[in-house]
Formats: sequence, structure tokens, C-alpha cells
Amino acid sequence: MYLPIGNDMSVRNSSIIGIFDLDNTSYSKHTRAFLRQAEENGQVAAATDDLPKSFLLTQEFGMDRIYLTQFSPATLEKRLKEAKI
Repeated sequence: MYLPIGNDMSVRNSSIIGIFDLDNTSYSKHTRAFLRQAEENGQVAAATDDLPKSFLLTQEFGMDRIYLTQFSPATLEKRLKEAKI
């Protein structure tokens, strides 16, 4: 199954490691450093033209990727649960 994350992008459910609220997690200097490093390595993909509300950490084919999305973590979680029904 796939999770739609915006801008006609979807990620495979089995590749999702975590869904994180951008406002809450970006307070940590470790998270900011992690996201900055991922950006420098070309591992960040924006699935929104708006201000992102959350990010997904995925791993597929041995490669980590971060997707920025306009949807809240609660919305993405709800979509994941609906897809499993």
C-alpha cells in the first residue's frame, strides 16, 4: 500500500520509519542538524509548495529519504490506518 503525501507523491507504507511534527521536533538542535545534513546530502524531497507541517523518514533500498509534507502527523496516521482496513 502507498500513503499519499501531497503534490501527487506517495510513499510505500512499509518504507516509513516515522512521521514527525515539524514544529515540535525542530526545537531540538539534533533534529535541526539531522535535517540540515539530509538536505546537504540531497535526501530531502518536498511534497508541498506550502509551509510543511510534518516530515516522514523513510528507508527504501538501503537509502534514507525525508519527505516534507503539508499534512499534519495526525492526518497521515489516519490515512495509514484507513489503508490497512
